[in-house]
Formats: sequence, structure tokens, C-alpha cells
Amino acid sequence: MMAKEDFPKYERICKENDIQTLFDKGVGVSVYPFRVIYLFRHDESHPVTVRLLISVSKKRFHHAFKRNRVKRLMREAWRRNKRPLYEICRKDNISVDVALVYTATVIHSYDEMFAKTKKAVQEIVKRYGQTKPTHHEKHSQDSR
Repeated sequence: MMAKEDFPKYERICKENDIQTLFDKGVGVSVYPFRVIYLFRHDESHPVTVRLLISVSKKRFHHAFKRNRVKRLMREAWRRNKRPLYEICRKDNISVDVALVYTATVIHSYDEMFAKTKKAVQEIVKRYGQTKPTHHEKHSQDSR
């Protein structure tokens, strides 16, 4: 089944505890104009999800209408680019939390946001592939 291109409430990180865990234990990478923090979770009690937190600094954009514009562009770009993350999460029965922190001081066009969001998702997928334990390693960890 393909991931739908929507962004429902359950795909947003809202709880303060979840946000704190993401920033404390997550892995960070810079993909200009974003700082991307992600954390893979293996939780049997919850369904496989890809959750997102978007942050735009008041220090960089003093006016709320500019912050809201950036967040709207980021949400739309994420909505259309999240499919590869859903595919690996479903395949390996894991979930991932992602924080996109906008670090630029200017508002980029939607096309630039789309391309950079796609690059950020590809970077997360690539890094997951590098750190994913093999089938043999999973069993050796379980026997400890």
C-alpha cells in the first residue's frame, strides 16, 4: 500500500515529552536551509508512523505571517516527499520522528523547499541504511 500524500494530526509531534526525547536522543544533520533531527523508534504498542515537528525561529522571522508562510511551505514539501521514509518504516516495522528546523534568514521558494526536503528525506533514509543492524547482529544482541 502506498503512503497517502496527506498530513493528518497523528503525524505531528505535539507532546512536550516526545519533543524533548527527539532533541535529546535524536541524530542531527544539516541540509540547508534545514537542521534535521531524527530518531528511529521500535515500539510494538504503536502503529508504524512518520511524525514531524516543524520549527521556524522568531529570532530570524519577527513577523508571524512570514513564519507561517515558511511553515506552510515546509508542511507541503514534507507531505509530498515523505513516502521513502514510510516505505522503510513499514518494511522494518519501525517509526521515525523528524524535526525540521528552518535555519535560513530568507524565505526560499516552494521549488527550493521541495528539493531540499527531498534531499533531507533521502539523507535520513541513507543514514538509516548505514546504521541498520543486519539480521545476524539483531540475534547476537538479543542473546546478550
